[in-house]
Amino acid sequence: MAGTKKKGLWFRYLIAVVFLLVMIFPYIYMVLNSFADWDQVDRKLIPTHYTLKSYQWLLGGGEAVIPRPWIHAFFNSFIVSAGSTFLMMVTAVMVAYALAKIPFKGRNTINNIILFQMFFPAIILLIPTFLVIQKVGMYDSYWGMILPKALSLWAIFMYTNFFKAIPETFIEAAKLDGASNLQIMFKIVLPMSKSITTVIFLFLFMERWTELLWDMIVTKSDNMLTLNVLLSQMFGPYGGYPGPMYAASVLLTMPIIIIFLAFAKKFQEGMQFTLK
Repeated sequence: MAGTKKKGLWFRYLIAVVFLLVMIFPYIYMVLNSFADWDQVDRKLIPTHYTLKSYQWLLGGGEAVIPRPWIHAFFNSFIVSAGSTFLMMVTAVMVAYALAKIPFKGRNTINNIILFQMFFPAIILLIPTFLVIQKVGMYDSYWGMILPKALSLWAIFMYTNFFKAIPETFIEAAKLDGASNLQIMFKIVLPMSKSITTVIFLFLFMERWTELLWDMIVTKSDNMLTLNVLLSQMFGPYGGYPGPMYAASVLLTMPIIIIFLAFAKKFQEGMQFTLK
């Protein structure tokens, strides 16, 4: 009987490993081809000759005739993603705390409006937002890419539900000690929300880091291009360089992987809460 259970357990492990390999193989394929010799890119399932030529090509600026600012684009993506994520986190915490812990007239109406807005795709506001950014003089600037992405209704919704679960006794005790709502929010409520904060941070940063359409519309100069926009151009004039395209894709995913590994434990704790 015990032997049958062990066989069943090993079979489940085997199935899980097979599915895992199927899921991660496209990424492994991308990494291998980013290091592969250009003669073997996309010609073999697993290349046999490897080189740093694709990365050297990228970091060197591309073709000598039309050099492209790959390193600068990488830093542009980081600045824009970090700035937008920070603002989304701050606004989400403040709005969610007010909706969850400060009673005021119309609170339920605002909650319903937020839920209602979440059903509409953000693309319907693309043109009005672009026109506003253009009129206020933020076109082709960091602020033009950051400010329109400074609010996340999803983050507000997640924080609101979590804050509602925090016992009111903590809030009342802090108020008796003379703490203001701002102090309660940042010194009591937010430290108790580390797990859900990690989940929200990772999803927001990943979403902003992979943004393409808005950054493509709101920028025009090479100096302001993000890595996503520059990568998309490889399908045009750089379509003949699949190796560097794979290398750029690897560079694009590295920050997300590093951040995820750094906060993996907190992410698992936060996901357990969201699934309850």
